Amino acid sequence: MDADKERFTALYDAHRTRVWAYAASRVGGQAADEVVSETFMVAWRRFAEMPSASLPWLLGVARNVIRNSARAQTRRDSLAAELRTWTEGAESDVADGVVDRITLLRALTRLSDADREVLTLVAWHGLSAKEAARVVGCTTAALGVRLHRARKRLMDEARRRPSLTKEMEWS
Repeated sequence: MDADKERFTALYDAHRTRVWAYAASRVGGQAADEVVSETFMVAWRRFAEMPSASLPWLLGVARNVIRNSARAQTRRDSLAAELRTWTEGAESDVADGVVDRITLLRALTRLSDADREVLTLVAWHGLSAKEAARVVGCTTAALGVRLHRARKRLMDEARRRPSLTKEMEWS
């Protein structure tokens, strides 16, 4: 194990700056540090599989890390936009937005624990589908299906119950 640590340290020392330069040219200096960390974490996990020409392999890993990060950001942005439409709505009256939010939160409480978990992991905790899948112990594809079904059940539940404005009686 000590020999592996020494070889890995030598690999890191030899290629860290080139991997950083590659990442910085694509995502900027601040994000490049994180890309380098992720790249070498993958390299450590797959050290036994690494080819003798390690720099191209490391740059390929860095490329995948950058692509995965960009996809995750796109998903987060899309979800944020979707949540804004849920909470903002077209109404200019603040009370209407509050009523819609309360209706949605009440509908959320009526869902199963499994549905609530996938919705909140993605919407409130900001996890990607891959990360949420890891949390609940399923594949990314299965999580996508669960998330789609949970969103549909949430909207169905929100539509099924009368709106709060009908429940409220003002004296």
